[in-house]
Amino acid sequence: MADIANIRRESRIRRHRRVRKKIHGTEARPRLAVHRSNKHIVAQLIDDDAGRTLAAASTSEADLRTASGSTVEAATRVGTLLADRAKAAGITKVVFDRGGFIYHGRIAALAAAARDAGLEF
Repeated sequence: MADIANIRRESRIRRHRRVRKKIHGTEARPRLAVHRSNKHIVAQLIDDDAGRTLAAASTSEADLRTASGSTVEAATRVGTLLADRAKAAGITKVVFDRGGFIYHGRIAALAAAARDAGLEF
C-alpha cells in the first residue's frame, strides 16, 4: 500500500508535467520556476534552450534564512529578491511555472512580489 506522501508527490509531478508541456523558457523570456517544500521556497529563472539558470533566490540563502517571519512573508522576500536579480541580469519578462503547486499562499505571494518588483508575466 502506497503511503499518502508518495501519492501527493506523484500527483504534483504529474501536474508539473502537464504545465511543462505548454511552458518553455527562452533567453529573452525565461521560465520562473518555483519549488516549495515544507520549510523553504526556491525560485529560478531558467533558459530552457541553453539549459542554464540565469538567476535564483531561495529562503535557504544566508541573508533570508536569518530573517524571521511567516512563510508567506519569506516567499514575498524571495520574489522581490529574484526580481531585483533578474533586472540586474537585464530580464523583464518571464513565463511563470508554478511547478505543479496550487497557485495559492506562498506561490501566489512570490508571484505577486515579483510582479510588484517589476517582472512581467
